[in-house]
Amino acid sequence: MTAIDTQIEVRKITGRIGAEVIGVDPVAELDAPTVAFLTDALHEHKALVFRDVDLDDAGQQRFAAYFGELTKAHPTVPSVEGEPAILPVGSERGRANQWHTDVTFVHNPPKASTLRSLVVPPYGGETLIANSAAAYRDLPGPLRAFADALRAEHTNDYDYAKPPESLDEAEEERRQVFISQKFRSVHPVVRVHPVTGERGLYIGGFAQRIIGLAKGESRDILRLLQSYVTRPENVVRVTWAPNQLVLFDNRITQHYAVDNYDDLPRRLHRVTVAGDVPVGIDGVPSESLEGDASHYSPVA
Repeated sequence: MTAIDTQIEVRKITGRIGAEVIGVDPVAELDAPTVAFLTDALHEHKALVFRDVDLDDAGQQRFAAYFGELTKAHPTVPSVEGEPAILPVGSERGRANQWHTDVTFVHNPPKASTLRSLVVPPYGGETLIANSAAAYRDLPGPLRAFADALRAEHTNDYDYAKPPESLDEAEEERRQVFISQKFRSVHPVVRVHPVTGERGLYIGGFAQRIIGLAKGESRDILRLLQSYVTRPENVVRVTWAPNQLVLFDNRITQHYAVDNYDDLPRRLHRVTVAGDVPVGIDGVPSESLEGDASHYSPVA
């Protein structure tokens, strides 16, 4: 990939995923060549980090919209008051310390996600982002051929972060909001990226069952495949600082918010870009089994 301007630099953070972008100000109005350059960088590195950016809510939405039409904040969880496209991600709203790809329980999950730091703890609270294409390439041949043939059911109606009996009153209330409308979708376990053609393992926390298999068998297979996604070589660890923005490709990554900052406050804002319907290597698209998410996202 060639920079369009000598002042723009993309510095790898790890060999397989993640890069810091220097010389692009997300606050500024971006021209078409710059947006194309960032899009190419996103496809190559999967996650882009912008440091020392003075963005507000309007600026974050404007930046995310360069990459496509925005979704609402979430299919069930309330947005920031007065900002229907912004999801507050904070310690006071529960901690998403489980590997997942955003909103895969709907028919057309988001294409890309942006996270912006508002309140950062003095230590901990990092976000891990994993390259699921690298994970797929790591699979031994027989396991890769097996994964190619699988489809999985994703749903929001399950014990996302904690078992029900361990929830306090506030956590149980948040869970009931999360599952207030139930969604179930069937996606290919191996998704073909619509732009790059890369194949990636499309699983994560919302994937609960392999189609055609029992829950016990499904858990074993999903756990095995997931272990390739979360190999340290495939993961970048984003350490949050004030005024930081991260853009990641939700079609070919998973992420995890590390709960290692005690009871300190941590708050981010998330804005997501509408995505297409996933397609497997056989050309068959995903299928919605339950729940209409048209109020949340158009199909890109």
